[in-house]
Amino acid sequence: MAHNAGGSLRSGIKDEKLAAVWEFRTSPLYTEAERVALEFAIAAASQPNDVTDELFARMKQHWTDGQIVEITALIAYFGFMNRFNDTMATPLEEEPIAVAEKHAAPHGWKLGKHRSA
Repeated sequence: MAHNAGGSLRSGIKDEKLAAVWEFRTSPLYTEAERVALEFAIAAASQPNDVTDELFARMKQHWTDGQIVEITALIAYFGFMNRFNDTMATPLEEEPIAVAEKHAAPHGWKLGKHRSA
């Protein structure tokens, strides 16, 4: 979360849109395509996988097959990185800590074991 939030800001996502990600389902800052992609990400990252035929059909209304492959690959990649970094207790740098404390801590995020040694 910490690195992804900072990366979102660096790629041009506005601060208020990042802050609204917790309410993406109802926030006017998100398009329907973005809402479906975020629902897809949550379902694809769930254990067990929770992507339904209906959700996949909704994705196809907004995204090409190639885009869905890329979105799925990123979900899988970040799932791998999250598991790796959580297992290894990889320390976070100052910038992702600051972004996560601003945007994720109010929703339960804690630095925990990722403090610098």
